Amino acid sequence: MMFIDSAKIFIRSGDGGNGIIHWRREKFIPKGGPDGGNGGKGGDVFIRANKQLSTLLDFKYKRKYIAKNGNQGEGSNKEGKSAHSITIEVPCGTIIRNFETKDLITDLIDDCDEIIIAEGGRGGRGNSEFATPSNRAPRICTPGTKGFELNLELELKLLADVGLVGLPNAGKSTLISTISHARPKIGNYPFTTLVPNLGMVYFKENASFVVADIPGLIEGAHLGKGLGIQFLRHIERTKILLYLLDSTSPDILHDYNILKKELVLFKKDISTKLSMIAITKIDLLDEKEKSKLKKIKFPKAMKVHFISSAINEGIDNLVSQLWKNLTNINK
Repeated sequence: MMFIDSAKIFIRSGDGGNGIIHWRREKFIPKGGPDGGNGGKGGDVFIRANKQLSTLLDFKYKRKYIAKNGNQGEGSNKEGKSAHSITIEVPCGTIIRNFETKDLITDLIDDCDEIIIAEGGRGGRGNSEFATPSNRAPRICTPGTKGFELNLELELKLLADVGLVGLPNAGKSTLISTISHARPKIGNYPFTTLVPNLGMVYFKENASFVVADIPGLIEGAHLGKGLGIQFLRHIERTKILLYLLDSTSPDILHDYNILKKELVLFKKDISTKLSMIAITKIDLLDEKEKSKLKKIKFPKAMKVHFISSAINEGIDNLVSQLWKNLTNINK
């Protein structure tokens, strides 16, 4: 499935139906009083979060959502039929903004979160509504009020507990496929991951968390280089950042500093999240090379996990520590 994380749509609620002028007409009652009914209400437009959805792809093909108008009133004081509301479903984590002003309207985070984005117009009043003791035959009615229209900007930010951050080929996709049921494309070339992937990690019974894998970052990503910058928004909501560093790199500390710098330049508060480091592909190193890596000093005396997804080394300890940190954050 194609991954789409932004869209523009047009929505319009329905107009209210018009009230009418009508007179009671029955046998032997030549001059019946007013019985013009009120108009029906126009259809509302709702937007609702649905946890079964994971992309804004549907809005690539359908961009206009228009509710129907209410019917006009009828004789015998019958109110016109109100129009049905329409509900637009979006993935959880969708932000809705006014396209023209860029003002935030709402952020639909949880399943079934809902907002009425445009209320339908009210029905007009029929002439029976205007009858008074001094004016028993009013020749007046009112039109229904107009619906509301709006251009909306939808932006999806995936909801995950842990965000994987790394340069291309750092082993993010291999790790997420090892610890979860996610099956991203894996290959030994840059930018194998072209779109974000989510994986559910089952740590133990009734204990699970979600990991997000985004395309690899490169130096200058905040200026639009590479692919990862397009999807960095998807780690804004994560609770933990897991930096993955390739053990075969000639300068691992330099790689870490590149990633940290790009996150700060993209959005400063992202880099302040709780962070962990995992050095990948250690099955490709001999004991002397491993010993050398363990002497590297990272900022804030961060504990470093040495892992290999290929032979499952260090994976259980890494997952256990992720769960422990998430539990502490959620207290």
